[in-house]
Amino acid sequence: MKPDVNYTFHHFGIPLQDGLLEGTHSEKAGMYTTDNPGQFRVQWHRFTDDSPLHHLIKTVPHVAFKVDNLSKAIEGEEIILGPYEPIDDFFVAMINDNGVPVELIETMLTDDEIWGRARSGQGDLYRK
Repeated sequence: MKPDVNYTFHHFGIPLQDGLLEGTHSEKAGMYTTDNPGQFRVQWHRFTDDSPLHHLIKTVPHVAFKVDNLSKAIEGEEIILGPYEPIDDFFVAMINDNGVPVELIETMLTDDEIWGRARSGQGDLYRK
């Protein structure tokens, strides 16, 4: 963590290898995402056999933090995804934190806007 960057918990993602292909689909990522209906933000991620994502993203649970400066937050880190804009106005990079994928997010969107856009497939991650 960088001392001049603010980190706020956003969600927790869990990769599954259960063979099911359900949830919001991203052909680009070869990934299906399903939100846990509970009160805490947990997402289930399932991957196609040809998913181009880094093996840590597909096999190790990740924690995601909103940051106030994505460029500073990823400076000097091993980046395993991004930075990119998977959902309109939602900027993301994932880093390898000693074998654990950590997602870092910079956005001014409210959580309702983020989850709504993700569920409806709004953004580059979902465009062909």
